[in-house]
Amino acid sequence: MLSERSYMRDSGYGHRSTSVLTWLICAIAATFILQHVFWRWFGLRLDLLFELSIPAVKSGQVWTFITYGFLHSPANFFHILGNLLGLFFLGRELLPHLGSRRFLGLFFGAVAAGGLLWTATNWSHGGAVIGASAGVIALLVVFACMNPNQPITLLLFFVLPVTLKPKWIAISVLVIDLCGFLFYEAMGGISPMGFAHSAHLGGMAVGWLFYRYVHEREWQNPDRSTAVELPRWFQRKRQAATPPPAYKVNVEPQPVTRADIRAEVDRILDKINSDGFGSLTPAEKRLLDDAKDALSRH
Repeated sequence: MLSERSYMRDSGYGHRSTSVLTWLICAIAATFILQHVFWRWFGLRLDLLFELSIPAVKSGQVWTFITYGFLHSPANFFHILGNLLGLFFLGRELLPHLGSRRFLGLFFGAVAAGGLLWTATNWSHGGAVIGASAGVIALLVVFACMNPNQPITLLLFFVLPVTLKPKWIAISVLVIDLCGFLFYEAMGGISPMGFAHSAHLGGMAVGWLFYRYVHEREWQNPDRSTAVELPRWFQRKRQAATPPPAYKVNVEPQPVTRADIRAEVDRILDKINSDGFGSLTPAEKRLLDDAKDALSRH
């Protein structure tokens, strides 16, 4: 994986701006703190203002399809703890592969899809839902698809260490949520686990679709070639908008300096941070692999 490559462990790279994962975790944690402050000090429940509920949807509060993902139960600390731990451990593995924009698109797309499926399921039953579980479960599905047999150790009930393969974890979550959805939620009942199973299933669907039709396709076609040729005027426009490389290979007599290599690697790392490692061309990947040796020789 990307973090295991030599150029990402070099002291000159890898420690760039604050990641979107850090900002996302801080935003969710800050919202939870505000929920407590307004609840304890002012008697005002923010979850009633920004949660996803059937009355809110009927009144046109479409933003609640996203805002409910930032809210967690103030009376249940394990609700937010489980989601933040999952977001942290899964996010730090997936972010280098997906890039900032795709990572956020996957997370919030899963939150919105989970909210839509929950709304459709509970339209006649009513109720409300909060929590980032749909987004976290989408990350779990993508991670399990990318690393199905990589052993990971979990703390069962935050105490007992258990080593499992990601594919079995994802399958177990799918079975639990399907059973909860079919036998409780779809029938208007309340799951004994207290989960919004429909929201979880919506997040899982987005995670699988993202891996199958976005991530996997990009890795199979690293140059992002398409079967239908683009118009020439569009190709020229795209080529003109592409910034030239910091240096040219095999051009005499100008030597390639350490600063040139760093500038080119910085450009590629910015591309990884924005679009993910799968967006790189084979030439850019080779350059990153050779950069460490080239810098050490200067």
